[in-house]
Amino acid sequence: MLALQGPRGRTVSHVLPVLARLRAWQGSDCHQNGYRSFAADGKGDKDGKGKPPSYIQRVLGSWADKNNESSIAAVKADGAEESSLVPPGQLDHKHRKVFVVELSRKPLFPGTYTPVMVLKNEKLIKEVLDAKKQGGQAYVAAFLAKTEKVLAEEQAAAGQGEQAKDSNSSTSSSNGDVDISKGADHLYEVGTFAQVHTVLAGDTEGSAQLLLLGHRRLKREAVLSTDPLRVAVSHLRDEAYVNDDITKATSMELVNTMKDLLTMNQLYSEQFRTLMSLTGSIDLNDLSRLVDAAASLTSGDDVTLQGILECLQVPTRAQRVLELLKKEVELCKLQADIREQVESKIMKEQRRMILMEQLKSIKRELGLEKDDKATLIGKFNEKWEPKKAAAPEEVQRVVQDELDKLSGLEPVSPEFNVTRTYLEWLTSLPWGLYSQEIFDIQHAQQVLDEDHYGLQDVKARILEFIAVSRLRGTAQGKILCLVGPPGVGKTSIGRSIARTLERKYYRFSVGGLYDVAEIKGHRRTYVGAMPGKMVQCLKATCSSNPLVLIDEIDKLGRGHTGDPASALLELLDPEQNTGFLDHYLDVPIDLSKVLFVCTANVLDTIPPPLLDRMEVIRLSGYTAGTGVYAW
Repeated sequence: MLALQGPRGRTVSHVLPVLARLRAWQGSDCHQNGYRSFAADGKGDKDGKGKPPSYIQRVLGSWADKNNESSIAAVKADGAEESSLVPPGQLDHKHRKVFVVELSRKPLFPGTYTPVMVLKNEKLIKEVLDAKKQGGQAYVAAFLAKTEKVLAEEQAAAGQGEQAKDSNSSTSSSNGDVDISKGADHLYEVGTFAQVHTVLAGDTEGSAQLLLLGHRRLKREAVLSTDPLRVAVSHLRDEAYVNDDITKATSMELVNTMKDLLTMNQLYSEQFRTLMSLTGSIDLNDLSRLVDAAASLTSGDDVTLQGILECLQVPTRAQRVLELLKKEVELCKLQADIREQVESKIMKEQRRMILMEQLKSIKRELGLEKDDKATLIGKFNEKWEPKKAAAPEEVQRVVQDELDKLSGLEPVSPEFNVTRTYLEWLTSLPWGLYSQEIFDIQHAQQVLDEDHYGLQDVKARILEFIAVSRLRGTAQGKILCLVGPPGVGKTSIGRSIARTLERKYYRFSVGGLYDVAEIKGHRRTYVGAMPGKMVQCLKATCSSNPLVLIDEIDKLGRGHTGDPASALLELLDPEQNTGFLDHYLDVPIDLSKVLFVCTANVLDTIPPPLLDRMEVIRLSGYTAGTGVYAW
């Protein structure tokens, strides 16, 4: 295994993972997300009295003072290795035939490093290792692979639509995995003559990670072999240019823009620091190398960067790279604005949360807050979650609104206790909970005989009611009214019917009732407001289909607060009670599954509209014999 050495013998084998992460970051759109920037103190740089300049500022500041240094610095390993950058003109005649390493993302610029993962190409790896063992250095040609879009456009222009599928499949191959039938057609013609600085074994067989150092541009002339891919190349030179004032101004603007970019984004600073640790320094007078180093820092798309690599006019190339750097600076500014907005919002929320916790602690210490509001809301949520899915949409919305309202109220507020009581009723009702009915005639006969002696006609009518309910599949829609003298067993028969159907049983008497609020509930605006009897029934039975016995319905009163008989019309009508509205809850409640049984001594005092909704079953009084036996 060969060690990678930097200036003054510094080992840089640890740089490979860093470079791989930086290249992957630049090749994606994720580089715009969240890196904390740092700013330089401009005043300190000018007068020298501020804080000491950073490493990046010292490097960039030193460029302006280097007027006669060489264009490329030497990187030696313990003073024994030759310069890593081959000077122009050296070894050109020796490297006209080189092996090819395929780049999947960005092109490699001269004077820069890049890690490349070679997969499934044992022959190429063997050739590189043999060259390094024999001559100490191995050189390859690094070409960028064309994207599917570029290949499709080229094929459309050449009229090769039939071969589009085969050509596009070649672009999906990994680095070094070349399609033999297509040779190098999937690669750009202009690439970079690169030195293989380090070879590290990969995780899988036939793979390796290469650290390439770009030297100069080259152009592919012909394909010599395909396994591994080897091509004939010609080395390219930059066209001569005049170092006039425009060129000098462009060079200075490049340096200033790079300084702004490095100080605004820490990732660019880390990449530049790695580059400097490998190459030593960059000559300001060598505009070509300066432009290439700046282009390697940008995150432009593959086509744009490949165009810069193919451009041999240095002033033109400098203008194009300067535009890319300006875009990177604007993106960094936008990123900083977004980060500041997010951090400001988060800090505001965190500050409010901390202050609320402190206020809560102070109130607990002073004894002003006896009930823990968070615990109370958690208890309501725990009770509500199992019933939430079966509850109507309107009820879900009301409960959520009340929970949000409770969380914003102080426990000392009068509205707090009103909201808490209201939530206790809403979350305690059996939304969607029903008891299983049984329509068994023999079981019903047995229960009625155990509970009552005689009353054969009444039992037969009840069995007939159960049989019809069995055929219909439900007992809803029927309202039974048991009429007879006091003491004949009307209330006990209602309890027996509940046992027969295995429904929950609830009884309340309306004898002498004159307040409608007893049935439909009080409005929450009143002190001590409570729901009506039906809501209390549902909470007590924990079932949405109980049997409700309304006792003494013939003794309803009537006062200045309303007519209870009119309120019972809505309660007992199966077409209206599907959306029964209690004044306290103020949300619709489905009572259509409730079985109502009423008792009365006489029918004369029952209002006719209410009597029309009932099915009357008469109970006669006891004779002397049956009364003594029952006793």
